[in-house]
Amino acid sequence: MKDRKAVARFGSRSAVRLTDLALLVRAPAALSVPGDVIAGAAAAGRPLGARTVGVIGSSVCLYWAGMALNDYADAPVDSVERPDRPVPSGRVPRRTALAVAGSLTAAGIGLAAAAGGRRSVGVALPLAGLVWAYDLKLKSTPVGGVAMVGARVLDVLAGAVASGPAAGPGAGSVGVALRRAAVPAGLVGVHTGTLMALSRHEVGGAPVRVPAATLAVSTATAVATAVPVARAAVGSAAASRRASAAPSWLVAPRGGAAMRNSPAPLKVVARTVPSKKLRTAITAAGALAYLGTYGAAQVRAFREPSGENVRRAVGAGILGLMPLQAALTARGGAAGVAAALGVVHPLARRLARRISPT
Repeated sequence: MKDRKAVARFGSRSAVRLTDLALLVRAPAALSVPGDVIAGAAAAGRPLGARTVGVIGSSVCLYWAGMALNDYADAPVDSVERPDRPVPSGRVPRRTALAVAGSLTAAGIGLAAAAGGRRSVGVALPLAGLVWAYDLKLKSTPVGGVAMVGARVLDVLAGAVASGPAAGPGAGSVGVALRRAAVPAGLVGVHTGTLMALSRHEVGGAPVRVPAATLAVSTATAVATAVPVARAAVGSAAASRRASAAPSWLVAPRGGAAMRNSPAPLKVVARTVPSKKLRTAITAAGALAYLGTYGAAQVRAFREPSGENVRRAVGAGILGLMPLQAALTARGGAAGVAAALGVVHPLARRLARRISPT
């Protein structure tokens, strides 16, 4: 059955088309969620296995729940400002939007429990609480933006604390995992803060100072993501040059004492430097792609801060989070997974042309 004819029933006598439900939850925008979890997992040194996939599913459900709950709560305002949305247009009854939000929240917490046990539930519950508190109460208050920043930060930390073996001494500790994921979580949170600042002006337009400030913060975020990795790559290259110039007595036959005791054996450096170069390249490419999408949209909003341009900047920022996540994942050491995240970004942008992420 074609999507346009497919229907579902969620506590309502009237049938609801699946395409309208996809519009309700802004389905393609959920592609911006897995990268949060993956970046946290990579930073904590945890393998990206079945548990991580389960936590990703949990976060996607909670994200969709927030979108449905947003339209439930905003129905009176949307009937004036955005009457074409599924709820104010009548295509999705308001109580159906609430039922969808509740069902997806329960599914998200259930997936977290199945994937990561108590650790993951300990993150999923406050994440769900922030989503519901924001949509029902905090959105129009000064702490609304803080709530959404906290939700994205928790999304990254969810990947870090997921149960399972981790790499490195002491990595099994939740405290160690949280410390390792603090930087990517903070950078994702800063990015989310710029989105919240712009989103308050999606309808009436913004003062020029708003896109100017968010552009400056986004640029700083990209630089903070890439610079530490670039410095590490320079250090690795220098170590390689020092090793190649080392006296021959440092390079003992395999198993020899000199090879065991040398601080930087030539063979180890030779294997390490190419991987660090790849990591640096992907991190830099992700940071540049982030600025090329979100930054360019903010420049347009700065030149003409109309409601339409601000809306486009918000949409670009939602999807522009993906190359930032790819950069943070590569920075955490998972270059291959980061490259895959980068490939998904163009797909998300194409889908966003059909279903708006805002």
